Amino acid sequence: MPWFWIARLVSAFVVVATLLPLLPVGAWWVRVCDFPRLQLAAVSLLPVLLLAVAGGQAPWFGERGLLAAVCLLAFGWQLSHVVRYTGLTSQEVAHAPENAGQDSLRLVIANLEYTNDQKQAMLEKLRSTQPDVLLLIEFDDAWAEALAPLQQSLPHHSGTVEGEGLGLTLWSRLPLEDPEVRYLISERRPSIHTGLALPGGRSVRLICVHPTPPGLRDSTGEERRDSRVRDAELVVVADEVAKSGDTPCIVTGDFNDVAWSHTTRLFKRLSGLHDPRVGRGLYNTYPSHYPLLRFPIDHVFVSPGFQLRELSRIELPGSDHFGVIADVVPPAAAAEDPGAGEGDRQEAEEILEEGKQDAEQRDIKSDEADQHTLGAGRVAPRVV
Repeated sequence: MPWFWIARLVSAFVVVATLLPLLPVGAWWVRVCDFPRLQLAAVSLLPVLLLAVAGGQAPWFGERGLLAAVCLLAFGWQLSHVVRYTGLTSQEVAHAPENAGQDSLRLVIANLEYTNDQKQAMLEKLRSTQPDVLLLIEFDDAWAEALAPLQQSLPHHSGTVEGEGLGLTLWSRLPLEDPEVRYLISERRPSIHTGLALPGGRSVRLICVHPTPPGLRDSTGEERRDSRVRDAELVVVADEVAKSGDTPCIVTGDFNDVAWSHTTRLFKRLSGLHDPRVGRGLYNTYPSHYPLLRFPIDHVFVSPGFQLRELSRIELPGSDHFGVIADVVPPAAAAEDPGAGEGDRQEAEEILEEGKQDAEQRDIKSDEADQHTLGAGRVAPRVV
């Protein structure tokens, strides 16, 4: 019967899409299956509904019951990845009380989309957010000219102005301490590393990233990029955070990876950082034009002890991303971090080497890439 064949085909698709992310490879067609967990959960229910409605008097034991059971297992597996990003679990970053002090940071992360022509509307939108720190992604000469009026209130700068969606720039109301633009793995992908001088005399370490997305076509247009270079950059950043000692850290940007992927969860374990989305919501940011196919890829991760005043998503006129606002309060007391396990560190070393090799094969390896070696990681509590 046609309905049974439809159920079989959809079930087979669900099983393959569920199992592929378990493979320890960086192939783009594998890693993109990390993204649509909610969508795959919804699709996995279709065969069950079809079998229930159109199955007639067919017995549930045998193939009918087996297909339904497999799809229900896939449904539960997919939901298990995203349930932490709902109000059903406890918050990883606590909400800041009203009297949480004055040293708060209002960060705004905006992927402008370099082909976007709604420059004036974007200027007004970003001005209305009143940021302390503004991260501008896909920042080129046209955007530099259009957003120049914002520099009056954000006089401290670091970053690059580049075409093809590669520019990354940080504008800040607060003074920057020893800002650097670095190319950790790929010579085409900058990251910003700086301290932020808080009014109370303390400082916060801030790292801003925009690694290569898996599936993006390379400069020849003939091949799609795997996730190895992206993954290597993220483990290098995580390792640098782990080596940062007592300094509170924030890592933010367009990760081109979802919050629940294996790579991002490894990044969290290696760095010890927390995700303010946990216990609050998905805050999907891309693509903005497709409501049923959105993913959380623009992130803010903070050290243990940070508190949160606000986490929200804003529309960015003409962009394919939503922006993110995170108003955070830096920690003022001891915060423990158990550190990463030995297995995580070994996996990170393998990811780093694979990323270097992939960058070299594609002739995009940065001069800095070979300097990176991962440390032992943090295993003791942090006092901040």
